Amino acid sequence: MADPASAPFLPRQVPIEGYSERFFHFAGMSHAGSILALPSGIRPWSVETFAQLTTSALAPILAEAKALDLLFIGTGRDPAHLPDLQKQALRAAGLRFELMPTPSATATYNVLLGEGRRVAAALIAY
Repeated sequence: MADPASAPFLPRQVPIEGYSERFFHFAGMSHAGSILALPSGIRPWSVETFAQLTTSALAPILAEAKALDLLFIGTGRDPAHLPDLQKQALRAAGLRFELMPTPSATATYNVLLGEGRRVAAALIAY
């Protein structure tokens, strides 16, 4: 049986309708904190700061890598560079990825999702 904490709270992928300090808005709902927008749905993500973006934090994304062409990582307020270990994990799974501040990552994810592209987003709230 799947861990209920890892289950999506919205079992489909939808655009992010808005974001504000610490909140994301989608499908008429709001969530305080970081989120993953994956092909399997939108779920909370325990990463609160970019420094917490470990290889284990990428596990839900890596599990769906075959369903993705591109991953957007929203780094919070500021741009950041992914450590080599995390880069290697994503590349080994065959994922292309882009890092940018969360507002830009959210907007770009929405555009490409609207085009029907196989995208996902890991968005750190700030």
